[in-house]
Amino acid sequence: MSLPDLTNYLIFARVVAAGSISAGARELGMPKSTLSRRLTELEEEQGIRLVHRTSKGLKLTDVGQAFLIHCEALVNAAEAAQQVTQLLRETPRGTVHVSAPYALSQSLLTELLPAFMRDYSEVNVELMVTNRPVSLIDEGIDVALRVRANIEDSSLVARPLADSQHTLYGAPSLVAARGEPKHPLDLIDFPHLSLHYTSGRYGYQLTADDGEQLSISMQPKLITDDMIVLREAAIQGQGLVSLPSYLCMDAIRAGLLQEVLPNWRLPVHIMHLVYPHRRGLLPAVRVFIDYMVEHIPAVAQRSLLIADA
Repeated sequence: MSLPDLTNYLIFARVVAAGSISAGARELGMPKSTLSRRLTELEEEQGIRLVHRTSKGLKLTDVGQAFLIHCEALVNAAEAAQQVTQLLRETPRGTVHVSAPYALSQSLLTELLPAFMRDYSEVNVELMVTNRPVSLIDEGIDVALRVRANIEDSSLVARPLADSQHTLYGAPSLVAARGEPKHPLDLIDFPHLSLHYTSGRYGYQLTADDGEQLSISMQPKLITDDMIVLREAAIQGQGLVSLPSYLCMDAIRAGLLQEVLPNWRLPVHIMHLVYPHRRGLLPAVRVFIDYMVEHIPAVAQRSLLIADA
């Protein structure tokens, strides 16, 4: 059995309510000829006359009167369904699935997520904290935070949020014991800690204030994907480490870490918010994206200002 064209049912109910084909055409914004044709198609589908067309308008047959009751129910159901989606647009609700690396989760998101959930009380957040690459579509992730020089996956929308400046840090006790480095070549006298790199090549790409560039190779004493572990090991004097400035602000302010080679810069990475679709986002996902785009840059910048103070 083929499915009926429900549009004709809805048009029938609206035209009868308007009182005439002309009035129905004005209400629906459709040509009179189209409405007349649609009503004829409906009667042919049903195999019976539903209305009599008179000079004074439309007059329902007995069958048409009974048929109208069910068509009006369809109209009411359609309007109720539309109100549901309208309400969702007005009041975001549901669950947003988010992915973030450990460093961002344990620094920026500790402030932002509770604030977001307070502002949008009907939105739930399911946060996956991992440093491994996540396939958003395959793993059902709505939004991910990533720190990269660039996002190469063209299927993702990537919103740059803030620069993530990596800086070389060390414990004051370690720097005092080994002698403060004046030049990158002095780094060979220090132990080092590092994030894991699949290439297996470890070192620093450094650029001086005058533009000179230098690459230094080293063999890390500790390799891990967990930036928090690297920071704590650096605080304990186990080696020098390259970390985002926002992650070390408290340790710098407390005198537990200090910047090494302040006249040389490491490459700048960019914090991105990525998601798989440009259109059709659920309202809860859209407000989460908008909230993070609005607030992350300010929180990241505030961290840098505190660290530099």
